Amino acid sequence: MRVGVLALQGDFREHALMLGGVGIEVALVRQSDDLSGIDGLIVPGGESTTIGKLAERFGLLEPLRAAIADGMPTLGTCAGMIFLAGSTTESRPQIQLGVLDVVVRRNAFGRQVSSFEADLEVAGLSGGPTHAVFIRAPWIDKLGAGVEVLAEVEGHPVMVRERNVVATSFHPELTGDGRIHTLVFSTVGEA
Repeated sequence: MRVGVLALQGDFREHALMLGGVGIEVALVRQSDDLSGIDGLIVPGGESTTIGKLAERFGLLEPLRAAIADGMPTLGTCAGMIFLAGSTTESRPQIQLGVLDVVVRRNAFGRQVSSFEADLEVAGLSGGPTHAVFIRAPWIDKLGAGVEVLAEVEGHPVMVRERNVVATSFHPELTGDGRIHTLVFSTVGEA
């Protein structure tokens, strides 16, 4: 399997290292031609507004939407979750792909000083809880009918799946535990 990591802004290098560590070939995606020949996609954490603006500037919005709509297994983490979502609770406009039927609350757990780590039980993840790093993390405020909650913190969804798309509020690429990446790219395409 060859997985593309959207490499416009954010922690795409950490995802590439994690993928390599679990034996998955990596391709960095910076333009639409980079989407050909990949079997999966990661939209990393970073700054969701910046990711959206750069994706628009480089002509990636429609090619990304089309690839994901065609069933490409996709993982979005933190800002990636926001970029994949249908909308946010904030009134300011933001470029989003709208491929995940959720409404996201940005910085839901608080600002940078409120960042935290927690051990999470994730539905379908073998081997016990995963350690999760939350940095200015969002949570899911509203779920569409076809969205499955895989993990929660304080009753708020922080990991969800809809068909071929998985999104997390946290950063699985920062822990050294490759089980989330393996779960997404070994099972999501089958869903």
